[in-house]
Amino acid sequence: MPDEILTLPGIAQLLKVAEKSVYTMAQKGELPAFKVRGQWPFKRDDIDAWIEQQKVALRPEHGRDDG
Repeated sequence: MPDEILTLPGIAQLLKVAEKSVYTMAQKGELPAFKVRGQWPFKRDDIDAWIEQQKVALRPEHGRDDG
C-alpha cells in the first residue's frame, strides 16, 4: 500500500495551524516535505514521525532538578 500523501491544507488542518505557517515551515525545512511544481506534498508517515519527535523534544529530562 503506498504512503498516504497529504496536501498543505490537510497538514494545516491536522496540526491545527494556519496554512501560511505550514508553508513557511516547509520552506525552511522545519517540516518534512518535498516540492513538486510549486506544491508541497507531505508523506503522512513523515509527519507522524515528526510529531513524535516534537513530543520527545518537549519532555523534561529524567532526573532533572528544576528547583
